[in-house]
Amino acid sequence: MKKIGCVFGLFFILLACGVQQTREALTSGNYESAIQIAVENLRNRKEAKGKQDYVVLLEESFAKAKERDLQNISLWRKEANSAHTEKIYLTYLRLHNRQELIKPLLPLKILNENRLATFVFDDYSDQMIASKKEWANYLYAHAKTLMATREKMNYRSAYENLIQLQQIAPGFKDIEQLLAETRQKGTDYVSVATKNETNMVIPARLENDLLDFGTLGINDPWTVYHNKRINGTNYDYGIIVNFRDIVISPEQIKEKEFVNEKQIKVGQKKLLDSNGNPVKDQQGNFVLIDDMQTVVATIYEFRQLKSVQITAKIEYIDLKNNQLLDTFPIASQFMFEHIYAKFKGNKQACDANYLPYFERVAVTFPTNEQMVADSGQYLKNKLKDILIQHKIRK
Repeated sequence: MKKIGCVFGLFFILLACGVQQTREALTSGNYESAIQIAVENLRNRKEAKGKQDYVVLLEESFAKAKERDLQNISLWRKEANSAHTEKIYLTYLRLHNRQELIKPLLPLKILNENRLATFVFDDYSDQMIASKKEWANYLYAHAKTLMATREKMNYRSAYENLIQLQQIAPGFKDIEQLLAETRQKGTDYVSVATKNETNMVIPARLENDLLDFGTLGINDPWTVYHNKRINGTNYDYGIIVNFRDIVISPEQIKEKEFVNEKQIKVGQKKLLDSNGNPVKDQQGNFVLIDDMQTVVATIYEFRQLKSVQITAKIEYIDLKNNQLLDTFPIASQFMFEHIYAKFKGNKQACDANYLPYFERVAVTFPTNEQMVADSGQYLKNKLKDILIQHKIRK
């Protein structure tokens, strides 16, 4: 019984908290929240006496929310500002949806007044259709106005307007044509090229990989990079990867010799006491222990090393007036390293991480051209970082 009483006590506490939350939402003018809380609590056992507060609060919240929405619509209509068309449509939609939320709960009784809660519902379908059409017309006209300025950023804003229009009114007038036009005219076209100021030939593989922006993974819907100029395209900006210096180290082989010792188990032997006699257990059996032996190996490690360091400069150019906008230094270092090893003595004395080296032999060093080409991914990652951090347009 005590447990049941605790459960009921908890239920009434939660109920009281919900009612208080609903009342606070109502008094603060957050009618939508008050309606939502009340509806959630009335979906089950709406006739229960403990739910009466929710019925009264829902009735009042609905009336006040409707009154405020209709007043707002009236005010926006009087202002005659076409920019209000979106708000008018969404408010009519909210009026409609609010009614649909409450309808499944009806009828709702107010017991102490012996009456049904009053909810005055209206048909807003005509207003919704008309205001949605007004909003669509506004979006279309506003997009056309923005396009008439012939400014790139306004083309982008017009595109966003048309996307919104397409969502609420698919197939509206010539929207597909306008979307294509605003996308094309709002896009920055960037010509990307390399320039070599070093005394070395830049491998074609490095240039091709560095300028393959399709694999760069830059998510910028309003910027298109071309590593080969396309006839008929008006390029807004240029990016030049200017190679300034390439330093390649000599081929090196570093040798290291060291000795490893290790205790290994070679079998078992009898445990001897301090007098040198074998020890037996309680059953009379000889006690056996691991027979350990020290093994030694001399390891000869060979490390083949070669490195390349490339320094370059990224130049941003405004092609409309051929003006240098900004420069950013970029550097990349690529290291070739190959390790192989030999040993003399007992192989078991060697650490496990050295065993693969014993299976290797010396290899041919990569050519200078190969080293430069292999540094491409490092350069590409650094170029990507610069393009992300320093966008063409802020």
